[in-house]
Amino acid sequence: MNRMNLGIRMSAGCVLLCCLSLSCRAQGPSQADAAPEWWNLSYQATSIGQYHGTFHSPYSGPFSLQDYPERDASLTTTLFLGLRLEKNTALYFDPEIAGGRGFSGVNGMANPSNGELPRVASATPKPYLARLYVTHDFGFGSETESVESDENQLGGQRPMTRYTVTLGRFTMTDFFDNNKYTHDPRTQFMGWGVMYNGAWDYPADVRGYTWGWVHEFHTRNWSVRYGSAAMPRVANGLRFDRRLFRNRGDMFEGEYRYKVNQHGGTIRLLHYQNRANAGTYAEAIRQAEVTGGPPVVTDTRRNGTLKYGFGVNLEQEVTKEIGVFARLGWNDGKTESFAFTAIDRLATGGVTITGRRWHRPFDTVATEFTASGISGVHATYLAMGGYDFLIGDGHLQYGPEYIEESYYRARLLPWLFASFDLQHVSNPAYNQARGPLWIPSIRLHIELGKNTFAKGGSTP
Repeated sequence: MNRMNLGIRMSAGCVLLCCLSLSCRAQGPSQADAAPEWWNLSYQATSIGQYHGTFHSPYSGPFSLQDYPERDASLTTTLFLGLRLEKNTALYFDPEIAGGRGFSGVNGMANPSNGELPRVASATPKPYLARLYVTHDFGFGSETESVESDENQLGGQRPMTRYTVTLGRFTMTDFFDNNKYTHDPRTQFMGWGVMYNGAWDYPADVRGYTWGWVHEFHTRNWSVRYGSAAMPRVANGLRFDRRLFRNRGDMFEGEYRYKVNQHGGTIRLLHYQNRANAGTYAEAIRQAEVTGGPPVVTDTRRNGTLKYGFGVNLEQEVTKEIGVFARLGWNDGKTESFAFTAIDRLATGGVTITGRRWHRPFDTVATEFTASGISGVHATYLAMGGYDFLIGDGHLQYGPEYIEESYYRARLLPWLFASFDLQHVSNPAYNQARGPLWIPSIRLHIELGKNTFAKGGSTP
């Protein structure tokens, strides 16, 4: 038995023990209606198995999706601890274990198929710190809003009009580019380019987390937020660049919430600016024309290189059972893909339906379509034999990468969910000469602890 299988089986055993111990506890009342929670504890575990078969592939490179059958699995387990330090101040701590390896080492697709898999060197499950941050609300006025107990969210009341400061380690997607229908690969769509805005090269290490701060001003109908966070030293790196006055990521987002015929909707506008020790595709092409070899973008890296982009995010409830969503994304396409994935242009949209009509109110069926693209200079760089950190076939017959994804998620037990997911990929890594292919997946998800510790949630 290899180390990966042994680690995953040991982690699965821990998951089962947690299920047996936690599921026996009684469910408490809604914390939004009771006294404020002073602490809560939640747990999640997600395992995803995937497969793809052979597909048309006249050539490939070191960062290509392999054209032979691959079967891969991932496992993540997370403990979410929240602690109220005083009325409007909370501390959150999330240790996590993740393991597994994606198709071809998570190479060969601009919109990889499993959002639970980072591009780490080892597939063996390893523990690490996911989140450790403190947040404080400065309230204005006496009006409050109810907040349910949840992962990284203490139940109780928060000021309706508030200025919130958050500082520590987290993922920027905790606060930006949220969407009710597609934001969590553990329970919703799994593709990288649909779970978040794929054109947003958000600052993060290889596992998706960073150190930084977020400022938010929130009112009943709208919010504005700003965040600043550390960038990795190198593309897809684990270590952070500490030269924050020169290299960092800055994000701005405005959010407006409204209702159409009593059905809620939200629109979000995002702008980001990254500065990193990064290279540019045009400079790499110029150097290649002199040397006669393929372009190498990493040879052109300079501190403070700017990359910027924009995003639009829309969610709309149509009925109590049906919701629709869409995202648009654009970045300058001049600077190397650095922290998230190799997408410069993005358009995605879909629909989600709950199972209430067939008497399965906790089930969900959903489908979406994502079109990803890159800039002209980026496409020229890849066609000349250049590589990004996760795509590059050695040659390119450019075409947008199209992915259709559908899933059915069923609640088997109050704490256990199973999903079947199917993705169809055309032009993987923007190459019309390769593909298409199908990717079926099975996902098991456990979530425990929401409102579980009723006695611990009340004021001491």
